Amino acid sequence: MQYSEGKIGRIFTLRLEDDDRIPDCIEAFAAEKEIKAAMCTMIGGVDKGNIVVGPEDGASSTIAPILHMIDNAHEVAAIGTIIADDEGSPLLHMHAALGRDGKTRTGCIRPGLDVWLVGEVIIMEILNLDMIRKTDPLTGLKLLSKR
Repeated sequence: MQYSEGKIGRIFTLRLEDDDRIPDCIEAFAAEKEIKAAMCTMIGGVDKGNIVVGPEDGASSTIAPILHMIDNAHEVAAIGTIIADDEGSPLLHMHAALGRDGKTRTGCIRPGLDVWLVGEVIIMEILNLDMIRKTDPLTGLKLLSKR
């Protein structure tokens, strides 16, 4: 286990609008406000895009993601972290539960989704955190790591 202790900094409330693209618009906002670490929540609606719903083979050393297409309006409840990578760019790692017509899909929003109607986002900045996202040589993923 790796860990770091931080303190709560600024808190931002965002209203995302129809067709805003996540994670892009949240990462752009974090870069503009120079947020290096934060917790992020979102509720609202999404449509059009893909989520990662697992690896094709959890035992494989190469991670091949299973993508699930979202092609119509869904309700969303999501939580994630924003942590800067080793180049200083804030990266959002967010998992979401997407519901429509009594069915729910859960996955990582990294491939991107469009907001449908409205997305309400709370970003709670974490100050003095000694963590960044570093590229893991085994997986190729930018994982949360001690500086």
